[in-house]
Amino acid sequence: MMARGFDHALIRAQFPILEPGVHGRHLHYLDNGATAQMPKAVLDAIVRHETRHRANVKRSVHFLAEAATEAYDDARESMKAYVNAASEEEIVFTSGCTGAINLVAYSFGSLLEAGDEVVISALEHHSNIVPWHMLAKRAGVVVKAIPVTPEGRLDLDALPKVIGPRCRLVAVTHVSNVTGAETDVAAIVAAAKAVGARVLLDGAQRAPHGPIDVKALGVDFYAFSSHKMFGPNGVGVLWGKSELLARMPPFLGGGEMIARVTLEETTFAEPPRRFEAGTPPIAQAVGMAAAARWISGIDQEAAHAHLQSLTGRMLEGLEGMGGGRVRVVGPLGLQNRYPVVSFIVEGGHPHDICQLLDEEGVALRGGHHCAQPLMNAFGVTGTTRASLALYNDADDVDALITGLGRALKKLHL
Repeated sequence: MMARGFDHALIRAQFPILEPGVHGRHLHYLDNGATAQMPKAVLDAIVRHETRHRANVKRSVHFLAEAATEAYDDARESMKAYVNAASEEEIVFTSGCTGAINLVAYSFGSLLEAGDEVVISALEHHSNIVPWHMLAKRAGVVVKAIPVTPEGRLDLDALPKVIGPRCRLVAVTHVSNVTGAETDVAAIVAAAKAVGARVLLDGAQRAPHGPIDVKALGVDFYAFSSHKMFGPNGVGVLWGKSELLARMPPFLGGGEMIARVTLEETTFAEPPRRFEAGTPPIAQAVGMAAAARWISGIDQEAAHAHLQSLTGRMLEGLEGMGGGRVRVVGPLGLQNRYPVVSFIVEGGHPHDICQLLDEEGVALRGGHHCAQPLMNAFGVTGTTRASLALYNDADDVDALITGLGRALKKLHL
């Protein structure tokens, strides 16, 4: 069912990779939680920059360099608007969400002392687990975790036990990349602030679904990637409160992040340059900004209704497979969840399911989704995951359900 005010056909037509005949078959792309496709507006922005303004930034005075610098600065301004940051100085371009979280783990982490605590959760992607384990080994910081409920949401009842007086940072996902569950950010922020701790949100799965208001969220850091929000690979953003970024030492050393260098010492530039050593991902930042503007130009309410309708259709279809052969991992309803649906086929390996569905033209993802602690909590080694984007429609969902039925027969399940 098409959401009112949402022209799906017009949206899908903006994605060249999804045009009929490009792959010799109709593509039902349902792996958006890993990487979303790019609309023509983003592709055009990247090509335009690379063919008209390609040069390094802030290092020359010739007209190409000045044009590239202006484009890079404009990209930062666009990302400031997308997250409602107080100033563009709070926007740090990184290599992606992983790079952004590692930056915080190293730079903010260097301000912590042995015995200080960082709280994560069992829902986290490895990118929001491993850097904190590394910090623990490096600095003696203690890592604690918020458990999950059987439905795949954070167990908020456990917060008083996990977030204590030595907690300095709570780093959790905004939306799970496995269950699609949306974190109750207000509850996390309240618990963290009660003990004077800071909050980092991994927004990789939330960023594709419309602008973010970091002021309203009340968090201190927000990390996300371009490639999941219809932009190019290799770039992401760390938003951080200016007073925190000003206290943090740089993560990497090199060009552009310095104020002055002698053979004896280095002094560092102010944020965000302090955290952007070397040549930045200029064209990628231009593309990411174009993606942010493209998303912002869509009727968000109608887009949300469209994706909710498709998610409901998918959940209903999976539940209707019968015989208990297919089990959804995560919330079974639509409240406080995003269009990421993971499921288990009893007796079937996720990779086999994905391969058989690929023969039907349906692109899925199978495995542990870089969330092994969550898999352990569910008592499984992996799941099959379908994740929706704005260009998906009922035909894509139906192709998944129909193809899955055929796969079950082939596997004699």
